Amino acid sequence: MSSNRVGVVTGANKGIGFAIVRQLALQYPKSPLNSGKLLIYLTARDKDRGEAAVHELNDDTQLKNAKALAADGGLSEIKYHALDITDSKSVEAFATFLHQEHGDGVDFVINNAGIALVGFDSNVVNTTLDCNYYKTLEASHTFLPLVKPSGRLINVASMAGKLNKYSDEIKNRFLASKTVGDITSIMQDFASAVEAGKEKEAGFPSAAYAVSKAGLIGGTKALALAEQKKGSTVLINSCCPGFVKTDMTKGAGHKTPDEGAQTPVMLALEDLKGQTGLFWSNKKPDEW
Repeated sequence: MSSNRVGVVTGANKGIGFAIVRQLALQYPKSPLNSGKLLIYLTARDKDRGEAAVHELNDDTQLKNAKALAADGGLSEIKYHALDITDSKSVEAFATFLHQEHGDGVDFVINNAGIALVGFDSNVVNTTLDCNYYKTLEASHTFLPLVKPSGRLINVASMAGKLNKYSDEIKNRFLASKTVGDITSIMQDFASAVEAGKEKEAGFPSAAYAVSKAGLIGGTKALALAEQKKGSTVLINSCCPGFVKTDMTKGAGHKTPDEGAQTPVMLALEDLKGQTGLFWSNKKPDEW
């Protein structure tokens, strides 16, 4: 299938990522982005799980009834590609592949891959920050040159990353940050405070996931600002899918994965009126 449009979803073999791919295929035909065929890369670390997810989507009853996929005469095709965002070589290899296969660029990248570990100690904090903050922003920087001038980069964050859990000093540091380096400095201070057992005294919550997502929201805002200063027209936003019933929440959420997919899919497919550098929830900009 020759594709007019190309999209990428990371961490997409299950949960919200899987639902995002599904909803992209369902919603693309009626979206402003529709100008022909859409190729969606469902990426995941594990080849067997990734290919099984593609097979499941190709057999999905709702997709078949909607004639959403190319095999049924629809506009979308879903392909698996290996990607581990915690492995820089994997990210570079995928970026090289995209450049070779799609010289005109891709239309959107949705960085959904992330982790939520049980417990709280220095090891949990460092592992969580590495994936959810450092490596997600590294992937963002790597993929950005491949995104078309009219394209989108969406980082899936969380309401857990809102700033109501911090001291006024730390909150103000987040809000005053202008560069990714500014946000990274806060992440480093958090990790150091945890190592010393004094994160609360330093103004941070004892919550690795929450701080990593605050960093991702701030880092995404800073990245959007930097791209604007360079004259880029790529729209770069972060979002919260909501409290979704997934393995990550151990089934405790109140949204289905398909409901959780709505905001990231909207940010990929709909007319955003040029809005960039924002944090979104329930399909609208939200206060950080």
